[in-house]
Order: sequence, then structure tokens, then C-alpha cells
Amino acid sequence: MDYSIFAVLAILFLVYLFITFYNKRRSGRRKNRKFMEGYKRKSNDRKEEK
Repeated sequence: MDYSIFAVLAILFLVYLFITFYNKRRSGRRKNRKFMEGYKRKSNDRKEEK
């Protein structure tokens, strides 16, 4: 019996696992980064508009 199809499927599965773990690690780093650091909101004082 020829096992080449199983070898190809195993390689594809390993590539899938590698990409999945790599993307999880990158998204974790992205979440840890401070978003909009130093940003100050504009004040919503109605008195200034009049």
C-alpha cells in the first residue's frame, strides 16, 4: 500500500498547525500593545458651542 497520500496530508496538517500558532502569537502581541497611547478626547462642553 502506498502511503504517499498520508505523508502529504501530514505535511499539510503540520503547516496548518504552524500557521495557527503563529497567528495566535501575533494577535496576542497586538492585544498587549497599548492602543492610542497618549490620546486625549475632545471635551464635549456645550458652553463652547454657543
